[in-house]
Amino acid sequence: MLKIIKYPDDFLRQKARAVKDFNDPLLEDLVSDMIKTMEMEKGVGLAAPQVGSDLRICLAKVDNALFVLINPEIKAHSRKKEIFEEGCLSFPGKYFPVERPVKVKIKSRDINGKKIKIKAEGLLARVLQHEIDHLDGILVIDRAFPKIRS
Repeated sequence: MLKIIKYPDDFLRQKARAVKDFNDPLLEDLVSDMIKTMEMEKGVGLAAPQVGSDLRICLAKVDNALFVLINPEIKAHSRKKEIFEEGCLSFPGKYFPVERPVKVKIKSRDINGKKIKIKAEGLLARVLQHEIDHLDGILVIDRAFPKIRS
């Protein structure tokens, strides 16, 4: 199991770099370890920066469906937004009200480098937006409503 980096560690504020080598055996090991860590911590999502990696990799597990996204980008989102309490493994035991679009379209790659597109709504859309924020150095407290100073 990997160690979860906790706020206020500065590593959480760094922008992750794109995965370029999909044949690197360490990529599969990292993803496997991230899945185990997320499940042990009872999380619904995890981003590589939360476990000390600077790669653009994130996971989401909603309704027993596991999503592994490499180099994800949000390509579109709904105008409709909702405020909902979000937790974060880097902020153990804390929850913050966050307003996010209820639907998103995401372009990404899978573990083999194959292009994938995901249309997500509800909890999955929220988790993916939260994890992609981590890849850009954006934390839940940055999006908390009303604005919380970090």
